[in-house]
Amino acid sequence: MKIMVVCGNGLGSSFIMELNVKKALTEMGKTAEVDHTDLTSAKTVQADIFLGAADIVGQLDDGSRTIVTLENMMSIPEIKSKLESHLN
Repeated sequence: MKIMVVCGNGLGSSFIMELNVKKALTEMGKTAEVDHTDLTSAKTVQADIFLGAADIVGQLDDGSRTIVTLENMMSIPEIKSKLESHLN
């Protein structure tokens, strides 16, 4: 399972989200490869789940990608609830 965290520039906010996703996965007892990138690079990256703010990650929705949108990238409970249905 690979989760790609996406933001506009692939720097600060996606790195913070990556750390929060890893913490959420640990709390859920799940494992996955988690990385972060910018929107442009994400269009060519393979991942099982693309996660980020709705206005950014929604631009990746081509009908074949699994897109998870966050309202509050700092909210571990939101990350857990949004990812739960996508993890085995």
